[in-house]
Amino acid sequence: MATAAIATSDDQTRAERATRRPTGLRLAVVGKGGAGKSVISATLARTLARRGHRVLALDSDTLPGLSISIGAGVTDEFPLNAAAERNDKGRWQLVKGIGAARAVQRFATVAPDGVRLLQIGKTDRRGLDPNRASHQAFYKVIHRLDDVRSLDDWVILGDLPAGPRQAAYDWAPYAQRFLLVVEPTWQSMLTARRIVRITATMRDDREFSLVVNKVTADDDVDRVQEFLGVPLLGVVPADDAVRASERAGVALLDAAPDSPAARAIAGLAAKLDAGNIDRL
Repeated sequence: MATAAIATSDDQTRAERATRRPTGLRLAVVGKGGAGKSVISATLARTLARRGHRVLALDSDTLPGLSISIGAGVTDEFPLNAAAERNDKGRWQLVKGIGAARAVQRFATVAPDGVRLLQIGKTDRRGLDPNRASHQAFYKVIHRLDDVRSLDDWVILGDLPAGPRQAAYDWAPYAQRFLLVVEPTWQSMLTARRIVRITATMRDDREFSLVVNKVTADDDVDRVQEFLGVPLLGVVPADDAVRASERAGVALLDAAPDSPAARAIAGLAAKLDAGNIDRL
């Protein structure tokens, strides 16, 4: 898939911003740690790209889950560090001349299937200090993505870290729909319910869809859906191919493209693409 150009003008009037609504999917994938968010996020991103969409994947986790699952590997670099600086009052700001569009154009890397991947920067043995500017830049950029008209028809898909913290602090302002990835365990279901409650208090126009992952028993799906009361988007079965690909550090689509999990996630992509989504 050819790399798409991104116009670098972010200028919009307040009236334009209020009336314009992006046509591309705007998704954030959330859930408990270990629920399978990164594998589902990465496989969805690449599958939607294969279906002809231009896709921007956003990785706001300091652990390298999405980059590995999408097939981009792990980097020790913090490219977004160059996008933020402190002003004379010590407050963080984007470097002059870098808005959201230019940041995506300059700092997002090209992943397999033409997906553009923008990463917050990964934590290493030195802790957070080396990529503090990258964190600040990432947060400011994602809050301006809706201003970038050239991204209106792109799929924007964010993979958030485990738990409700980033949802509570508005780390997915672009999202029109949250995909709750939930295992059929009490810990996973309780975390998902907390994410729904926190996110619902922030904006009443956001919608939720449930993806039940690692399903092994006939009653798993009904039990999770009954507990959460969130419309079901789809089911992904427990699959040894996922575990094998994660152990090898290889994307599921590269290691086992015809596996049951990969086929199930392709089904999720088809439903999202067609707008065939149940709503509350």
